[in-house]
Amino acid sequence: MMGVASVKEDIKAVIVAGFAGLVAGACSMAIGEFVSVCTQRDVEIAQMKREKLKGSSKSDGNDEKLPNPAQAATASALAFAIGAVLPLLAAAFIRQPIVRMAVVVVVASVALVVFGVVGALLGRTPVVKSSARVLLGGWMAMGTTFGLTKLIGSNHGMQI
Repeated sequence: MMGVASVKEDIKAVIVAGFAGLVAGACSMAIGEFVSVCTQRDVEIAQMKREKLKGSSKSDGNDEKLPNPAQAATASALAFAIGAVLPLLAAAFIRQPIVRMAVVVVVASVALVVFGVVGALLGRTPVVKSSARVLLGGWMAMGTTFGLTKLIGSNHGMQI
């Protein structure tokens, strides 16, 4: 949304880009999480087999303790979609391009902080450090998307 908003004032274009980003991001996060957790699961199964061959008492692991790739993928896709729908909804009701962009940044920033806090609380890690990391990462992504699209789509930069 930030990228399209940097070069186009049309609210329809921004909403379509936001929805496309929501779907693409949720799919990307789910697939990445699925592949990652499958790999983690394969490593854990291989380790259990090695320990069983050695006769180790640690080899009593069972499938219930192994990570579930489908659950991880679903959780990741849902988290991304929830986080992406908030700025999308906020943008849908604002006609003025500059105000719309500012609201998207504020809503996305609040959502990023909330996700950082929730993640820290669930993981029992420092809240300020976690939420700051998530917020800064989000700002970097928004800024990069805005800047690169502005450069590519502007009359002064590269032409598409």
